[in-house]
Amino acid sequence: MLFMALSGISFLRYFVVLRSLSLKPISSDYEIRAYLSLLTTASIVVTLILIIEDVESDWGRALRLASFHVVSLATTTGYASTDYAVWPSFIPALLLVLGCFASCAGSTGGGIKMIRVLLLIKQARRELVRIIHPRVVNPITMGQQTLPANVLTAVLGFMLIYGVSTLALSFVLLLTGLDYVTAVSAVVATLNNIGPGLGAVGPAGNFGELNGLQLHVLSFAMLLGRLELLSVLVLFTAAFWRR
Repeated sequence: MLFMALSGISFLRYFVVLRSLSLKPISSDYEIRAYLSLLTTASIVVTLILIIEDVESDWGRALRLASFHVVSLATTTGYASTDYAVWPSFIPALLLVLGCFASCAGSTGGGIKMIRVLLLIKQARRELVRIIHPRVVNPITMGQQTLPANVLTAVLGFMLIYGVSTLALSFVLLLTGLDYVTAVSAVVATLNNIGPGLGAVGPAGNFGELNGLQLHVLSFAMLLGRLELLSVLVLFTAAFWRR
């Protein structure tokens, strides 16, 4: 769990820590604090659900199982020590969602990265304030730095492409005959490089049951996710080849 959690933090921060011989670059980083807070909160929530739903009676074992799977799926490491798909349905859904964004930018984790989600939350909050106060000057900041509009535009564009890609690939798998849970979770798992999904590709199953077409679709999804979508999709634009 320790090394999986460390791998979800930007490696650039480790370089800065070694260069400055101080942990301040990590402790003062807004994204890292959000990342560690999310892992802690999710672990506590999953532990409580396991105890309340009488899945586990021992608090120590419940905390260990919850923390391991939260860290593993959130950092897209993809390890599983038990079939968490048979736990209350909220837990496997939460674990899959965490794998979509929990890792920090510059880490080994996949997904859309924590920093993009934080910027989207700040953007949504600013729009709510603008509805109440239309003339307010409310710039979006990260730490003590004000972010330019083109950064937010890039994030919104990326999220749009991410959402469309997820829907399109899911519908392709549904056309091949897969059930809804397996199709959607398989796309989410591969596009974000999480590893296991749900349904037939859950932690107790594998992707070996899928046919050739389905595996090709998911292979393309893994390529898209690992290369951050845009660098792959740009190859399919006419403007790229004209250059």
